[in-house]
Order: sequence, then structure tokens, then C-alpha cells
Amino acid sequence: MTRRRRERTRGDLYEEVTARIIAQMEEGTVPWVQPWTSKGPGSPALGLPQNAATRRPYSGINILLLWGAAQEQERESQLWLTFKQALALGGAVRKGEKGTTIVYADRFTPQREKQKAEESGGAAREVAFLKRYTVFHVDQCDGLPDDAVTGRVPLPPRQIEPDAERLIEATGADFRVGGDRAYYVPSQDFIQVPPQAAFRDQINYYRTCFHELGHWTGHATRLARDLTTNFGTKDYAREELVAEMASAFLCAEMGIVPTVRHADYLASWLDILREDKRAIFRAASLASKAADFVLAFRTPQETDQRAA
Repeated sequence: MTRRRRERTRGDLYEEVTARIIAQMEEGTVPWVQPWTSKGPGSPALGLPQNAATRRPYSGINILLLWGAAQEQERESQLWLTFKQALALGGAVRKGEKGTTIVYADRFTPQREKQKAEESGGAAREVAFLKRYTVFHVDQCDGLPDDAVTGRVPLPPRQIEPDAERLIEATGADFRVGGDRAYYVPSQDFIQVPPQAAFRDQINYYRTCFHELGHWTGHATRLARDLTTNFGTKDYAREELVAEMASAFLCAEMGIVPTVRHADYLASWLDILREDKRAIFRAASLASKAADFVLAFRTPQETDQRAA
């Protein structure tokens, strides 16, 4: 494949995914919330999508793509794998089944750039690439072992809030409870949230805490995102988009149905996505890293329990 063709394919894929998400949002569907707005038969199980062969969670834009596919296909678990992985496990994708496209993004250094760097003594320039992959839901396969098709056992309702409490406390974030607004102050590195009793739905306290923890991960001592943006700017809206998706990823992982915490930014987010076909990829990647940063504070026992 020529360089020009690779660039065109990569660009088309950015455009294809972004156009799909814009269309969903224009119809009033928020892709990081929608999978659980219906609780009827076929509603996807809460949690991040996982690879059924490796049990590794998918990340970034692939979370949104697979959540959307699980909803559209009425899948009740979040387990996916490639054609070859199904064969390696002793199973097979059923004839006629249609796969779901996900992406793999990375960077590499072309040989010509390495040569230029050697000749000039400078740094070699890396080139980003985006590649399509096709995965299938375990329901589309036959002959897979039981442990490959068994989804995660949902937490009992009585355990969801204690688990969320423990995770919030484990982060060591400076939470200050009081007032009637929720916000994060980067310059002083603290989170302010209203008392839980102030929330009409108690579970919204945890959704709000996770949203603010999403911002908290961007501090210079953590993931070092730019948190100096002014309210009302596009950069501010971009950070809100990261925190919104980070909260959704955290909520889903902790057994809490995600919701949109700042619906008033929907128009701004749509503007950002329309202007930049890579924006949703960047935001989803940063949100995934933020969620992983917070979830890393769980004990190994808690992680194993949720993966069981």
C-alpha cells in the first residue's frame, strides 16, 4: 500500500467514526451513556468491553465503538474477540456473521526518518497510524470454552456504593464536602462536592465525584493535561468531554449506570467534533487513561473480584 493510500484510508477511518458519533449525538444519543438507557431484554451488561481471549479491557475510542455495537446488536455481555482468537480457543465464528470494526492506533519511525536523524544528529520523526480490526461478539461464535463466554457477575446493589466509596477514598484526592456546586480547583488541587444528601438521587453523588476525579487526573503531577483553560472556550469544553467520558468509564466499571453530567456542553462538543475528525479519538484516549489512573487505586483483590 502506498503512503498516499495509507493516509487516505487512515483519514477515511477518522471521518467514518467521527461521523457516526456526530450522527448519534445529533439524534440526542450520547454514545458513552446510551447503552444503558433501556433496561429491556438485550440491554448490554455494565462494564468496559473486554477481549474474551485475553480478558484485557478495550480502551479509548474502542470503548464507544463496542458499547454502541453491543446496543445495536442487543448483546448482553461485553466480550469480543478476533476470528483468529476464536479459532485459537477451539471455537469458530459462525458462517455469515458480520464483524464489528474497531481501531488500533500507534506510532512508528519510518526507516527514512531514522536515516535523516543519523545524518543530522536530530531526533527521528514518528508517524501516527490507524488500522482497522474486525472483532466478533462471543454470541457470534460456536465451540468457545465456558470461561471465554462467561461475562462478569454484576455487583449486588448494596455493594455498589461501598465499592465506589472505597475507590474515591483510595485515590487520596482532597475532597471537600459542602456548598451547592461541584468543581475541581487545579491550582490548589482539591475537589469540592455538595453533601450526598443534597442530591435528589443519591447515586448522582458518585457520578459527580467520578466526573471531578476525571479532572483531578489531569493535574501536572498526574497525567498533566492542560487545565488552565477559561470557561466557555473550546479547550474548556474539550476537558469537560474528557471528564464526562472518564466518569462514564468509571461508572460502568463500578456498576453504576452512567449519565450525562453536563448536557449543556453537548452543542460545544458537537462543534469540536465537526471541526476536527481526530477530536473524539483524542478525548476518548485521554478519558480512558484518566479512568485507568483512578482504577489503579483498587486493591488487587477488588480488581480480581470485578474481573471474575
